[in-house]
Amino acid sequence: MNTLKIAVQKSGRLHDESLQLLKNCGISIDNGKDQLKAIARNFPLEVLYLRNGDIPQYLRDGVVDIAILGENTLLEKGNDLQIVERLGFSKCRVSLAVPNGVSYKAPSDLNGKKIATSYPNTVKRFLTDHGIEADIHIINGSVEIAPSIGLADAVVDIVSSGSTLFKNNLKEVAFILSSEAVLTSAPNLPEAQQALLTKLQFRIQSVLKARDHRYVLLNAPNEKIDKIINLLPGMRSPTVLPLAEKGWSSVHTVMNKDKFWEVIDELKSQGAEGILVCPIEKMVL
Repeated sequence: MNTLKIAVQKSGRLHDESLQLLKNCGISIDNGKDQLKAIARNFPLEVLYLRNGDIPQYLRDGVVDIAILGENTLLEKGNDLQIVERLGFSKCRVSLAVPNGVSYKAPSDLNGKKIATSYPNTVKRFLTDHGIEADIHIINGSVEIAPSIGLADAVVDIVSSGSTLFKNNLKEVAFILSSEAVLTSAPNLPEAQQALLTKLQFRIQSVLKARDHRYVLLNAPNEKIDKIINLLPGMRSPTVLPLAEKGWSSVHTVMNKDKFWEVIDELKSQGAEGILVCPIEKMVL
């Protein structure tokens, strides 16, 4: 039986959300503590737990067929690999930071400076794009400590909330790139594995669409139905059902979760009542 091999980060911020995504796709994975490989019970999927930085090479070598990893890692170590699907979680950015007491006005201030980073290729591209000559000091982990021990004048690292920079007396001064979890595949994927990837991707897309939408139910007077329907950006057309109370109907629709707040006041002004907004588990179009 053909099996699709997927690499997932062994530990860290991507690990839990990657497994949760597979679970939301209806895939049950039997894995114990410290297990490096697991088999799905109800989908032809084998999960390998690997170091994030090693995954791009495993994809090139054909050890795994697909992987969930950070876009920042893909751009740093696997720029030749294709993004199959953007997954929308584990969002962060790669940024330049300097000590709080240091003045920074433009990238040219980095000329002749030392920059500590775990992302040398990303930094090289940034420096080349701005015509800057600087020394890159490669550090794997704890990059933020480099300026305080005299190892570097600036750092380039991933930033989520900025709290780590704050704790290390650093300030973010330049944005380099944004990142999120992505699904990527090995080059020249065999036809059988490509077919399995297509099935998995369909499930993933259904889960991601559901996250971005809400099921909306409301009651409305019949004379206002047309105006209310015009306010609702549904998938096709809202469902309208008569209520037991004469002259009233129930309106059901699916809409982008962010769009709802744009029209809530208008819906109420048109007489909409009993408005319910419900999460959607799966959304198949």
